[in-house]
Amino acid sequence: MARSEPLLRAEGVTKEFFGVTALSNVDFELAAGEIHALVGENGAGKSTLIKILTGAYRRDRGKITLEGEPVDPADVKDAQKLGIGTVYQEVNLLPNLTVAENLFLGREPKRFGLTSHREANRRSREILSQYGLDIDVTAVLATYSVAVRQIVAIARAVDLSGKVLILDEPTASLDAAEVTRLFAILEGLKARGLGIVFITHFFDQVYRIADRVTILRNGQKVATRPIEGLERLELVSMMLGRELKEQEAHAAEPVDYSRKPVIASFQGIGKRGRIAPFDLTMHAGEVVGVAGLLGSGRTETAELMFGIAQPDEGRISVDGSPVSFSSPREAIRHGFGFCPEDRKLDGIVEDLSVRENVILALQARRGWAKPLSRKEQEEIADRYIAALDIRTSDREKPIKFLSGGNQQKVILARWLATDPRLLILDEPTRGIDVGAHAEIIRLIGELRERGMSLLVISSELEELVAYATRVRVLADRRHTGELEAGAITPDTIMRAIAAGEDETPGDRGGQGRATEIMAEGAA
Repeated sequence: MARSEPLLRAEGVTKEFFGVTALSNVDFELAAGEIHALVGENGAGKSTLIKILTGAYRRDRGKITLEGEPVDPADVKDAQKLGIGTVYQEVNLLPNLTVAENLFLGREPKRFGLTSHREANRRSREILSQYGLDIDVTAVLATYSVAVRQIVAIARAVDLSGKVLILDEPTASLDAAEVTRLFAILEGLKARGLGIVFITHFFDQVYRIADRVTILRNGQKVATRPIEGLERLELVSMMLGRELKEQEAHAAEPVDYSRKPVIASFQGIGKRGRIAPFDLTMHAGEVVGVAGLLGSGRTETAELMFGIAQPDEGRISVDGSPVSFSSPREAIRHGFGFCPEDRKLDGIVEDLSVRENVILALQARRGWAKPLSRKEQEEIADRYIAALDIRTSDREKPIKFLSGGNQQKVILARWLATDPRLLILDEPTRGIDVGAHAEIIRLIGELRERGMSLLVISSELEELVAYATRVRVLADRRHTGELEAGAITPDTIMRAIAAGEDETPGDRGGQGRATEIMAEGAA
């Protein structure tokens, strides 16, 4: 790769939204003939940066140069004319049009002033042959697989732009064989001199395909490093913002939970393209923490356990009896509860009152033919407003007017009102104030003491140390290992994540090397 003059350079790029800084003085360089990975957790600034590079957002400060010349794309179309193309995870093509129509949408070849479908079809076959794709270009795009659509989108972006290709999570919906095929195409484009920005959460893919990696965290650039010689543990450390330190292990009193009643057992459940098969047994009175980087399969695990997604294989049992969760309603009927990661999108019903939000799950379990009386609703809402210290002027206030922390406590109240036996919490403290954060940590401990079984997903390693009785570690959509009480520290968790990222994809359970490293940490 040539390094003398970057193909694309961003210097001091800053972007704010309503006074909140999304990017702060970020530098980024892409060489011709380079595949450059861009990584970071949620809120790191990856999406904001690529939207600025592609004209979807206008930067507040900083400058961008392409082939040494200053550029300022006014919109996406302008960026394409300059030579910068983008393909998103959700392919931005029209599935109801043919392959050829998608490839030449907005720039159809003309003959005597009319669109020449014959010429479009001919040129489409010619373009796709360069990608090893021999398909019927007159067929509707929707008839083809996600992998084929992804290749068509890349072919269109390269044909439109031809200098810089930005790929945002292109492998999220692809299986291993499709990923291999895509990578062969990217290597070919790299050989043609394109600069490729590759955004992904999968470390194994970063190490397979990228030449360099840039890490963003909290809207700032942490580092740009060559992949060669970069230890995975160091990459994880830069993403999480932690340095390795000697720390005391989790000091919870050792409890043999195998002697406690089994609430639920998940044996070999998995779903193709979402999470590899895993085994997990949940006992009464334990908190199983779930750790892993964004995209590791944490939420996918929770959704399988709660019936939001159905497994392709494996079996689930509750109290020793086999069950099948065709929907969350079935999980709720068996005493499960689930607080989702995105409370705005999947949790609250913002125009309903605090009272109405609290009683939703209980009413759903009872069925709408057996409505809770208004008096019962008020009593339940008042009880949890007091118990969880939900800060609201009254129970009839629309929940959208509460702070994030109080909204989160209302969602917790919703599930506590159902008296669940197994409660799944996905990032329960994300985006809330310090006071509410401490209260929720305390509440998790109280629920554990009361004998409830909890599965808690968290990116905050110190949180997991505070309340988890064991920690399940995930990487690249696989369960790669588990830490027991006595070996749980932020550093052992981080080492386990890095070890898991080094596992061979497809290894069922994947608990070889990761478990070995965790055992070393415990020793």
